[in-house]
Amino acid sequence: MKTLGLPSGLRSSHTVSSLGHELQTDEHSFGQLEDSAGLRHDPAALRSRMDENGYLYIRGFFARGIILEARRALLGRLAEDGIFEPGQPLMDGILQEGCHPKFSTSAWRNQPAVERVVFGPEVQEFYTAFLGGQIRHFDFIWLRTMGCGHGTAPHCDIVYMGRGTHRLYTAWIPYGDVPLEVGGLMILEKSHLQADRIRTYLESDVDTYCSNIEGRDGWKHNGQLSNNPRSLREKIGGRWLTSEFQPGDLLTFRMDTIHGSIDNTTRRIRLSTDTRYQRSDEPVDERWVGANPIGHGPDSKLGRIC
Repeated sequence: MKTLGLPSGLRSSHTVSSLGHELQTDEHSFGQLEDSAGLRHDPAALRSRMDENGYLYIRGFFARGIILEARRALLGRLAEDGIFEPGQPLMDGILQEGCHPKFSTSAWRNQPAVERVVFGPEVQEFYTAFLGGQIRHFDFIWLRTMGCGHGTAPHCDIVYMGRGTHRLYTAWIPYGDVPLEVGGLMILEKSHLQADRIRTYLESDVDTYCSNIEGRDGWKHNGQLSNNPRSLREKIGGRWLTSEFQPGDLLTFRMDTIHGSIDNTTRRIRLSTDTRYQRSDEPVDERWVGANPIGHGPDSKLGRIC
């Protein structure tokens, strides 16, 4: 296959796609996330850049070793399901032919190595300084186990967790190398500044339903903003931004930042976690805290008059 004319630092011999839609990769449509590693210990500068970009990408935030330890623990748990190619090194995470694992909702549980990453001193100190006060985290950990296939549809996180403070931040952490063809996270440039254009979407809640309409007792919607990342970019503007992620990287962003992920065109599993952080003196979304968070289960549904 031909090499794409990708921005400097983003090279691939494969077509770059999301949800099966080929992404335009010219300099006006696709680009590299800005690295804020040099600002890591300057909270004021980090807040300013978050306001400007809607995200912070910090290369080498974690020591590589603690990330790889967590990767080994997760792969060991997932290997119990027999999803990996026999005879291949476990740490390579090579899936069997035709294996497309869904998001794992339990492999992170009772994994001290994973909790060491997402609840450890690095993130505690970072978010405490960034938010200017004591913090708390959601207890639920979103583990992504992405095999060959489509990535995640474009969305904003607020529609899934907006019942508490909106001054809440997602931390996306990869557990292994994520070249373009393995399908890393991508952010729509300056999309947090387009809130007025998607106000109705941002004010929705996936667990709210119309109590006065028969048969509408399930989810109001699935949280997706679009199922076509290419046309969404053309409509909203900006570029899709991503990186060739490495173990130790941290990507954190606002609740109104539009993001999704690139399709994985390989047999290598892509492991990552999403966790959330806020100030401890602000209201918290009850769906995601406690020993057994209710999440998007029956107990989280709220009826309203439509």
